[in-house]
Amino acid sequence: MQSKALIENWPVTTAAAAVVRADGTVFASYGPTSHRFPLASVTKPLAAYAVLVAYEEGAIELDEPAGPEGSTVRHLLAHTSGLAFDEHRASSGPGTRRLYSNAGFEVLGDHVAKATDIPFADYLREAVFEPLGMDATSLDGSPAKDGVSTVDDIVRFAAELQAPRLLDARTVLDAMTVVHPGLSGVLPGYGNQKNNDWGLGFEIRDAKSPHWTGGSSSPRTFGHFGQSGTFLWVDPDAGAACVALADRDFGSWAIEAWPPFTDAVLGELRSA
Repeated sequence: MQSKALIENWPVTTAAAAVVRADGTVFASYGPTSHRFPLASVTKPLAAYAVLVAYEEGAIELDEPAGPEGSTVRHLLAHTSGLAFDEHRASSGPGTRRLYSNAGFEVLGDHVAKATDIPFADYLREAVFEPLGMDATSLDGSPAKDGVSTVDDIVRFAAELQAPRLLDARTVLDAMTVVHPGLSGVLPGYGNQKNNDWGLGFEIRDAKSPHWTGGSSSPRTFGHFGQSGTFLWVDPDAGAACVALADRDFGSWAIEAWPPFTDAVLGELRSA
């Protein structure tokens, strides 16, 4: 398989990957899929899912105040609260710019913890990890970036995204729909994007260029990548998701390696 040959040539010490179909079956895997890797920002989709569970449980509302003046839970999930990247200060008005914000997800974690009277790491474990059997996954700090997991576990989450059991399918569809369309902003590592589209905790590919997914990825592709050399994407048009975790920080190597790997995976899925 071309994708296997490509990942074998990644300039990393350890890498693992898997492709899971919409029916939950694993199409292909590579490397030590039980090895635990720091997720960096691939933590955010996991945290967002727990926030959505809290919403469905009635603990919070998406449009209730959270974060800076005028901001809501929905703004925080969609990186439109106005909070700066790593600082708990507002640098723009809510809903006016797409400002990718770790601070926003930390505010979300605190908000859910206060609403549920459960530390967010515990809530995430009870709401998402345990029901999905993600026994090797933990949140060891910030809900923006301090998750640790394995390919095997993230595959379980990727299967959930394609056939939800923990959330109503309509909630998941909302999470994959652009919030505040037309906002520009910087996609970390890839520069300013005129339409920097995001849903509720998930980046949406649409027509972004350059991008970390493939040239043949559908515009409906959604997911996240992390600065620790990790990514998760779900392509509804392909009926599959892919997770890849590595032990080298994101950089030029990933910008060069990830798109052809994704295109090879999508080609193999079509051929099958």
